[in-house]
Amino acid sequence: MKKFGVGLSLCAAAFVAAAQTNAVTATRAMSLAECIQSAVAHNLDVQIQRYNPQLALFNLNSAYGGYDPSFSFSGQHSYNNSGAEFQNGQHVAGSDYNQDSFSSAFNGTAPWGMTYTLGGSVQSTKGENNGNILGTNYTLPFQNSSGQVGAITLTQPLLKNFWIDSTRLTIRINKNRLQYSEQGVRGQLISSITAVENAYYELIFAQENVAVQQEALDLSQTQLNQDQQRVQIGSLAQLDVQQDEAQVAKNKASVISALSALGTAQRVLKNLITDEYSKWFDASVQPTTSLEAPLQLFDLQDSWNKGMTLRPDILQARLNVKAQGIQLKYDKNQIFPELDLIGSFGFNGSGGNYNDTFNQFNQADRQFYSYGAQISMPLSNVGPRNQLKAGKVTLKQLLLQLKQLEQNIMVLIDNSVGTAKSDYESVQATRQSRIYAEAALDAEQKKYAVGKSTTFTVLQLQNNLTTARSQEIRALADYNKALASLAAEEGSTLDRNGIKLETK
Repeated sequence: MKKFGVGLSLCAAAFVAAAQTNAVTATRAMSLAECIQSAVAHNLDVQIQRYNPQLALFNLNSAYGGYDPSFSFSGQHSYNNSGAEFQNGQHVAGSDYNQDSFSSAFNGTAPWGMTYTLGGSVQSTKGENNGNILGTNYTLPFQNSSGQVGAITLTQPLLKNFWIDSTRLTIRINKNRLQYSEQGVRGQLISSITAVENAYYELIFAQENVAVQQEALDLSQTQLNQDQQRVQIGSLAQLDVQQDEAQVAKNKASVISALSALGTAQRVLKNLITDEYSKWFDASVQPTTSLEAPLQLFDLQDSWNKGMTLRPDILQARLNVKAQGIQLKYDKNQIFPELDLIGSFGFNGSGGNYNDTFNQFNQADRQFYSYGAQISMPLSNVGPRNQLKAGKVTLKQLLLQLKQLEQNIMVLIDNSVGTAKSDYESVQATRQSRIYAEAALDAEQKKYAVGKSTTFTVLQLQNNLTTARSQEIRALADYNKALASLAAEEGSTLDRNGIKLETK
């Protein structure tokens, strides 16, 4: 693209006078790739989104807590006095005893749904039994101890909660949500990078437009100076000079407006690439990448394939369908009756005191065990059955939403391809228009110099040239933005910019 000379100091002075802002104190030359890298590291939207996979991972790890065994221990002392009573007309003192008991256990659930309890208990009882035999009261002290050790109880579901239970459901859903959150980060990166590309191209346009408007101001000022000289020598009417002065004033206003737009473009870009705006607000980003119009061959089918496989939103929609499939599997399992295998095994011990009981534990010759099955069947099962029906309807709805999204994406990509093609043609057309406008103005100025044209005609052709120049750089910016938009619609923005996503 043709470069136009710019009196930057004059532009800055005009902008300061009009907008009453502080002068720029620093310039930072940055390529588009550098701006994108800065945005990936410092864009606040991206930083906020990056926490979601971490939160999802914590939730997933928390779900595995359903398999954590729990330990319990209890100790208890009890006392009981039966109180005095009359037996056969005789008064008999009441019996009393003291009992100490201790128990401990490990409880948990295995990944295949089996629940288990492993523990033991021991108790010691000491007291007196009082009674009356043939009118004679008696007191019999007693002491005994008993307990169980290595007692394990197992319950294995065979129908309900067999292939999936609430813990396995939560784990699988949280794995799904982890993948969903990672796609959310990809989506935010694509959105932010596309915004940076658009802002960067808008900044280049704003700078080039300042150059165009300044060139127009310089042309009109030159025309005014020349016509003032012609008025002095009597070869031109004062009315023509007034037309020149009006044009100069108009172009000064255009320069001020262009500079204001340039300041806005600077702020938009800086907001996207930094998380510390206070360190950037007085700096000027100077793009080192120029506006070009590279010829690109568009393949709609290839773009559709990319959109169906790379776009984060469609991948998230498919994850939603998969998550509902997991939920549906759980709901289906819940309509079955509970049929469980049960079993227990351990060792008994007893004696006069704790030592006797623990010695028998060591001998391990007093085994006990049991096994069997139990079934529990709800009579109507209304809740689970309707929950399953609702899950099936939800899955159908999600599948339709996915189909709708796929169709919308195809339309968006088709539109983006069409826009990019049209913008490329506009670049060629506006370039020719600018070339013709330059030639027309040059010819008219030569005619004006020999008195064969008018000030009005020259000013009109100057305006035409300014418009053509502005339209050319606008078309260039729009074409590059269209390419960035197409990549975003395809979901190929990260690949296009060589960015590898890493989630913590």
